[in-house]
Amino acid sequence: MGIWMSRAEVEENLKSMSLGDHLEELRARLILMIVGTVVGFIIALFLGDWFLKLVAVPYESAMRMAGHEPQLQAIKVAETFVVYLKACMILGVIIVCPWLFYQVWSFVSAGLYRKEKKFVKIVWPISAGLFITGAFFFLFVVAPLALRFFVNFDMGIDFVNYRPTLTEYVNFILMLSLIFGLGFQMPIAVVFAERMGLVSLSALAASRKYVLLALFIIAAMATPPDVISQIALAVPLYALFEVSLIVCRVMEKKKLEAKSEA
Repeated sequence: MGIWMSRAEVEENLKSMSLGDHLEELRARLILMIVGTVVGFIIALFLGDWFLKLVAVPYESAMRMAGHEPQLQAIKVAETFVVYLKACMILGVIIVCPWLFYQVWSFVSAGLYRKEKKFVKIVWPISAGLFITGAFFFLFVVAPLALRFFVNFDMGIDFVNYRPTLTEYVNFILMLSLIFGLGFQMPIAVVFAERMGLVSLSALAASRKYVLLALFIIAAMATPPDVISQIALAVPLYALFEVSLIVCRVMEKKKLEAKSEA
């Protein structure tokens, strides 16, 4: 029966999906995301050594600048193997993140109107790009600064040998790379909420100081207890918030111009 419906009727049908239909759609999208993650993990297994060398660059650079020989300790029997698998899993997510974000936004779009679906088609590649940008922004910009702070911090005891374990260091890099990648999704959330009518542009503009405070609190909770990491997360996020306001203004202006021409 569905194959004889017009496109408008199909979209109208999607709009009015029942709770069971939404759950079935969610199940299908989750399966596709899991399959994509597995494929990404398999690909990453062949690139894991290259990725771990990339992850080690900030620590190696910070240690050499401080005049120390860079060394990481593996103190558990299977530590190197477990760390390799963990790094491959994160790299796999980065590799297939366009596919993952496509599935997320496709699920969201199932309950939207036709013109709102057009917005979603534009959003998912931008969302994936922001995630990758955030992850590598931490790896190449923030991590070197934070590690130089940690390595050069003088606690007044001369015989302390700064040599973190392999697991602690890799967890630090990978976890914060994910946090920065997810944090860089904020412009998408702001623009999407404004376009869907969940919040007005004037309300967003008026809440700047509260947004700035909230971002610093979130950055303090999400990053290690050093000022560099906190500022390095909060400041770019606030800049992205301002960019999202500009995007909202441009889109609103185009909408008004289209109405006036009509």
